[in-house]
Amino acid sequence: MQAAFSLCLLSFLLVDALMKVAQAEVSVKGSTDLGWPAEQVQTIGILLTIFTILYMIPRTAILGAVLITAYLGGAVAVMLRAGQFNPFPIVFGIVVWGALYLLDARVRSVIPLRKAE
Repeated sequence: MQAAFSLCLLSFLLVDALMKVAQAEVSVKGSTDLGWPAEQVQTIGILLTIFTILYMIPRTAILGAVLITAYLGGAVAVMLRAGQFNPFPIVFGIVVWGALYLLDARVRSVIPLRKAE
């Protein structure tokens, strides 16, 4: 179950990133509608690709999650500035960390959900 969940999460991130890298019309239009210069969309996609790859590697997954969280925070800021708030990046950030919490004991040790006895 956790593996399927992680695969869906990673698939979404990679598809979004690679569409930006390939400068797919829908990605460029969505970004420019939010005020982003079209020539920066590919760079944003490259960064998201790197962050996602870091997230996929167990040894660097926490760094990847931090960078994806920063990316999503930027998405929230851009949407708010454009007057097009959408809670999806916030929810997706919670999902990124939730998946990592389930898969990585290091994260569970830092963020215990139950009281220590």
